Amino acid sequence: MTLTERITRDLTSAMKARDAARTSALRMAKAALHNREIDKQAALDDAEVVKVLQGLVKQREDAAEQYDKGRRPELAEKERAEIGVLKGYLPADVTDEEVAAAVAKAVEETGAASPKDMGKVMKAALSALAASGKAVDGKRLSEAARKRLGG
Repeated sequence: MTLTERITRDLTSAMKARDAARTSALRMAKAALHNREIDKQAALDDAEVVKVLQGLVKQREDAAEQYDKGRRPELAEKERAEIGVLKGYLPADVTDEEVAAAVAKAVEETGAASPKDMGKVMKAALSALAASGKAVDGKRLSEAARKRLGG
C-alpha cells in the first residue's frame, strides 16, 4: 500500500470515528498531495509524498511558533496536533549521533577544512542520510556541519 493510499484509508476511518482533528489534518495533507500531483501531472511516489508531508510539518512548526509569539496558545496547540498526525506518516528522524557521523564522514570524503566548504559537506551528508531512508532536517544538518567546520 502506498503512502497516499494509507492517508486516504486513514482519512476515511477518521471521518467514520468523527475524529475532527485527525480528519482536518488528513484532509489538508490529501489536498496538498493532490495539488502536487496536478503540478507534476503524474502520480506521486512515496519519496515525493514524504517531501510534501515534510513541507507541511515545517509549515505547521513555523505557524505554531508564530502563534506562540502572538500569545495564541490554543492555535499553536492545534498546529502541534496536526504535526503529530503528519509525523505518523513520515519515516523516523535521524538521531543527533547519525547526523554527526554523516557530517564527519562527509568532511573526510570532501576534504573540507573551513566554513567555505559547507556546500560540499551538506551535499555529501544529505545524500548519505537520504540513502539510509530516514528523514533529515536540513537545519539540524547545517548546524552540525557549521559546528564541525568551525563556523
